[in-house]
Amino acid sequence: MKSLPPIRISVLMAVYNTPFEWVKRAIDSVLRQDFQSFELIVLDDGSEPSVGEGIQHYCQEFPLKIRYLQHPNCGQAESINRGVRCSQSPYIAIIDSDDEYKTNHLSACLQEMEEADLICSMTETIVDKEEDYFVPDRYDHTKKIRVDDCTLFATLFGKKEVFESLPFHSMYASDADFYARASALYRVKKLDLRTYIYYRNVPNSLCSNLKNAQDVPV
Repeated sequence: MKSLPPIRISVLMAVYNTPFEWVKRAIDSVLRQDFQSFELIVLDDGSEPSVGEGIQHYCQEFPLKIRYLQHPNCGQAESINRGVRCSQSPYIAIIDSDDEYKTNHLSACLQEMEEADLICSMTETIVDKEEDYFVPDRYDHTKKIRVDDCTLFATLFGKKEVFESLPFHSMYASDADFYARASALYRVKKLDLRTYIYYRNVPNSLCSNLKNAQDVPV
């Protein structure tokens, strides 16, 4: 029997009550990658059965590519930490359940690993209005900064050892906190790849809720 090639990238996706059509879009974008030596670990963070069952059934259609793991709700940061511990690959990638990859995302990120241990990248950002390009500042939620000036959780890509040694903290801007801690110990780079499609027109995200709260007059 011919042995399967080693898995080089573990793609981690935390899901919590995300509508199935968005999760399917995200999963399909991973499956369409021009680099196919990956596993996708879908981490169901305690979704309602009506949501989780549909996602689980879809994942079961791709047993050689996708692992579906479920646990009680603990938040995105801890869900990704669990995914890192379960991964089988030397590299870690992340995707939010309501976003998607362009077909060359994994291959473009992997090419950068000769000169970096961890990267993050800018995105192709989908918005309904100009103000959606801005999110609350990590230090002062009353201030807004442009998405391109942020460290975005799901654009992080790097060596597994970085994610193992520096687990995410459960906090707003846990991505920026992680990247700052990694910068002190590893080779890090922020790139203008824009191979990640970031849907900022999705309601009820953490960023959207914080931004909308600041827009309400006191």
